[in-house]
Amino acid sequence: MRETTRLRRMAAALCAVTLVATACGGNEPDTAAPTGDGDEQTDTDTGDDTGDTDGDEDTGGDTGGDTGGEIATDIGVTDDPCPEAINPDNGCIYLGILSDLTVGPFAALGVQIVEGQEAFWERVNNEGGISGYDINVTEYTRDNEYNPQTQSQLYREIEPDILALAQTLGTPPTEAILPDMDEDNVIGVPASWWSGWDHDSADYGLILNSGYSYCLESQIALDWSSENEGEIGSVLAVGYPGDYGGDSAAGVQAWAEATGAEYLGFVETAPNAVVGSQDAAIGQVVSSGADRVVIATGPAETAEIVGGAMANGYAGRFIGSVPTWNPALMDSPAAPALEAAFTHIGPWEAFTGSSEAHQAMQEHLGEGNLPGNDGFTFGWIWSYPLKSLLEQAAANGDLTREGLRSAVDGLTVDYEGALPERTLGGDANETAVRVAVVSQPDNDEPLRLRTIETGISGPTADDYDYSAPCSGT
Repeated sequence: MRETTRLRRMAAALCAVTLVATACGGNEPDTAAPTGDGDEQTDTDTGDDTGDTDGDEDTGGDTGGDTGGEIATDIGVTDDPCPEAINPDNGCIYLGILSDLTVGPFAALGVQIVEGQEAFWERVNNEGGISGYDINVTEYTRDNEYNPQTQSQLYREIEPDILALAQTLGTPPTEAILPDMDEDNVIGVPASWWSGWDHDSADYGLILNSGYSYCLESQIALDWSSENEGEIGSVLAVGYPGDYGGDSAAGVQAWAEATGAEYLGFVETAPNAVVGSQDAAIGQVVSSGADRVVIATGPAETAEIVGGAMANGYAGRFIGSVPTWNPALMDSPAAPALEAAFTHIGPWEAFTGSSEAHQAMQEHLGEGNLPGNDGFTFGWIWSYPLKSLLEQAAANGDLTREGLRSAVDGLTVDYEGALPERTLGGDANETAVRVAVVSQPDNDEPLRLRTIETGISGPTADDYDYSAPCSGT
């Protein structure tokens, strides 16, 4: 059995190297017997030769995938095919997803993020998988409700069966499981942009983030707004407490200190499910008289704050962090206020962008079809670092959790043009992403956002000392 498995891996590796798709399309018949009950293989490929009694020398990860040898595996990887496998001769890599899918403030985004990730990995599987394995991201998807306690419970439930987390949505929920992930050697892809993800001191080197941080986002946005929307004499931050709103507010404060603008403080609010309404935040926005208000809440709360403040006489402008937007807001009573005074900032182009990555996701949905919102785009683009990591770990001959973790530092990620190519690890002052895309509400545009400018940065964000996370440590 082991010999057959090894030969199958070697054949897959050769196919990947030579790219002779037609020669590999049929694969050799999978005559390998199931590895027991079909669960993850926990012994044969760990590199631990004890108990290997079949006479086959188990070289584990020492042989290395580059040489066509055996690939070491442990948790979350099986020789058996994935459920409803696209490539039934391949083994299976199981990735977990912990997202906000029903009652949390980002549920509308979370559902689309999951769909984008499923589409991304389906494309990978359609192209043959990774070194003899298909990728499954559906079997261990759970709803964290944007609740750190729920997140911790669900993580413990799926951890024994997954190699890594394809998504962990929300900064506070992800922070809640970081110590456990460290102990378990579980790599994760965040559905958030906390500045701590750019620093090993905060994320244990476990988080594969993409794009800028909330902290740099605020500074880029204010740099752009001051140049294009009028002088800024005072600025107010509004957001959720913790390392989403708190990180955004830290960037607002840093920008004010660097430019001499008056920082009017951080108005902490919470999802309507917690505080009932945004009336308190609206009152503080109106009374502040700030030239700009930077918001870091959920979409529904953003619409309530913008619409309510404008209706009560606020005359400044708003800047919304990337998770604040949902095209459904243009069906809300706040739509006129959003069109008049709201600017959105994002880390990359919306779904209708023109990069190779965007063309691939557009092709996946079919000509003329749109996702429910840009969560689909986020999910797709967030998946590139983990794909690169799996490919590198397989090339190293080690698809164990430790093998993945050891391959992160120095890993180069190709985003197919959605973001510049990036090397993970190193000094955040040198490697952090400091570019953004600015958009504004427009009912005539797909997904109801009109791109104003792409690839922007700014002097304050460029000069910011990023030697530590902006918040939360």
